Amino acid sequence: MTRRDLPASILSYLTERGRPASASEITLAVQTSRPTVNRALAALVADGQVRKLGKGPGTHYEPADGVPSELAPVELTPPKPSEALAVPSAVAVAAQSLKTSLARPLGVRTPVTYERAFVDDYRPNESSLLPPKLAQALYTRGRPEGQYPAGTVAVRVLEQLLIDLSWHSSHLEGNRKSILDTRELFATGRGDPNDPDVTMLLNHKQAIEFMVEQAPLQGLTMTMVRNLHGILMQNLLQDSTAAGAIRRRVVTIDSSVYQPTHVPALLEEMLRLIIDKARQVRNPIEAAFFLWANIAYLQPFEDGNKRTSRLSANLPLLLLNCAPLSFLDVEPEAYAYAMMGVYEERDMSLATELFAATYLRSIDKYQVALKSFGADTTLRARYRAQLADAIRRVVGGEQLAGVTESLHIPPDDQTEFTSTVRAELAHLEVWNCARFRLPIPEVEEWIAAGRPGAT
Repeated sequence: MTRRDLPASILSYLTERGRPASASEITLAVQTSRPTVNRALAALVADGQVRKLGKGPGTHYEPADGVPSELAPVELTPPKPSEALAVPSAVAVAAQSLKTSLARPLGVRTPVTYERAFVDDYRPNESSLLPPKLAQALYTRGRPEGQYPAGTVAVRVLEQLLIDLSWHSSHLEGNRKSILDTRELFATGRGDPNDPDVTMLLNHKQAIEFMVEQAPLQGLTMTMVRNLHGILMQNLLQDSTAAGAIRRRVVTIDSSVYQPTHVPALLEEMLRLIIDKARQVRNPIEAAFFLWANIAYLQPFEDGNKRTSRLSANLPLLLLNCAPLSFLDVEPEAYAYAMMGVYEERDMSLATELFAATYLRSIDKYQVALKSFGADTTLRARYRAQLADAIRRVVGGEQLAGVTESLHIPPDDQTEFTSTVRAELAHLEVWNCARFRLPIPEVEEWIAAGRPGAT
């Protein structure tokens, strides 16, 4: 594609898309380098052909004549943050200073190693890695209205979460697949088993499904975090026994003077302490931030520490039904600087800016997704586990009448419960079966057979 063709291609993509797009999405669509796309977008904005929406990580673009505002997704044009939701000016100043320090050549930066005092000195509900007012404001914004069983929000937005978190987390690891490739891969369940990018995405999908299903049952535990790592890294490690295992090898951090500790006993002790302290934190936003920063800083596993920290950060959010954290539109360079600030100087300013911006994006996106489902019913909330079990059993070959009878639903709810299961089975497809932990091939076979047992 020539430079002359690029602006026309961008305009064509934005027009066909029908809703605002981020620079990352545009880059993937036009298959050109990000700096080239940025220059083209700047020229289009200056010429008045494209309108720029938002600032920072939340920036999006649309044609100047645009789509009608009532059709534009709410999550792409978030309201201006209140003072409480804004990162304090002192943090912003510190972040700029930190970035300048980290941009210096490696040779002039002082080598450092792990400092356990970063965790030891943290007192749950007294200490705070995030500015307390910001943490409280994010919690107020991110929690749903009403009371639901643990994990309800994550289950209801699971289809979107699988795509978002899998792709954005993998993108930060250098995965070359586009978000469209990811959608197709998850819809079909088929991809090249020898392609590590395919494996990484499918591992993320499986780990998220495991997390959503098991976290409400197991809670925030050492076993949960290690299982997340084991799933994320299956078939990606030279030593398959290292999946979920505490590291016994030396690791190094690219482009950093930080050298993690190499003592397995200390790694296990500190991981356990990190999880224990996070479990005590009452504000799930602070708990998520604490887990995200500290698991990455500790580097307890042979590889995959950052992706494990990203999924683990969702555990306290999931358990208290807050909007999940998908690291939407975070660029690898910005992420690397945020992590290096923690690694080398235990300075949270860049991490705070990144976390707050991307979590606000996540909140807006998943609140829209929740609203699209309408209000949850009392029966669905009470019998969520039984509903999923009934659907799995019918698809597995049992008859609906026998299944619902065996679940011993109280007589007053039996008729409505059976009708709800029947309605779900009638609308069950390969693209929405993940909510019930159903393999795509099994659903395809059941649908092809005429949906037996569903009446």
